[in-house]
Amino acid sequence: MDHAIVSRDKWTKARVALLAQEKELTRARDKVAAQRLALPWVKIEKDYTFDTPAGPKSLGDLFEGRSQLILKHFMMWPGRNDVCTGCAFEVDHVGGTLVHLNNHDVTYVAVARAPLDEIEPVRKRMGWGINWVSSFKSDFNYDFHVSFKPDEMEAGPVLYNYRPERMTMTDLSGHSSFYRNEAGEIFHTYSAFGRGAEEVLTTYMYLDMAPLGRNEGTAKMSGWVRPHDKYAEGGTVDGRGQYHAPDKCCG
Repeated sequence: MDHAIVSRDKWTKARVALLAQEKELTRARDKVAAQRLALPWVKIEKDYTFDTPAGPKSLGDLFEGRSQLILKHFMMWPGRNDVCTGCAFEVDHVGGTLVHLNNHDVTYVAVARAPLDEIEPVRKRMGWGINWVSSFKSDFNYDFHVSFKPDEMEAGPVLYNYRPERMTMTDLSGHSSFYRNEAGEIFHTYSAFGRGAEEVLTTYMYLDMAPLGRNEGTAKMSGWVRPHDKYAEGGTVDGRGQYHAPDKCCG
């Protein structure tokens, strides 16, 4: 990438011009955040049960006594037995924030459709201290449009990210937020899919300040993210977010 080399004065003028746009972006972000808080809520009328290391728990139990819950829809279906690279990248950013979220009356939980005996080995391998539960025995993932049944996929487009899409995978990712009042009533307040929660990925925010940015348009950095325990091994990541070690690559 070629860049003009200029005097400090010229650089400062260019930087100040960019600062005006950054401030505009910050104000726009604040406005969108206020609109997000103003969204109406939907009362959860259905009972959901999740498998956890401590036994079956309800959606209300997942709050752990707090009033707010953020659920990470983790893209791991039965039989996958490994992490989705993108979901793993997201969860890697959570560890240091948990104590702060909890102190702010917010609980964070990951949920996947894979059974618990497939989830736990992966969680331990990755060294994650998060609560990661299974919705294998409930309709939770289907009701929140992050999992899709084969007959639905064959019949035509399914709903994902608030629009109909032709789907080739049974499970995708996202985030959903819930509120529980003193009477124990639970409300769905927000969900985001695709790049909707990209700002929680602080690695990207740092890369946006780095000299070459995300640099993902180059062959060298295309598909650069790996599970954090696989960087030294090389390998590839396919379109389903599955990591393949070098000896398993098919070209």
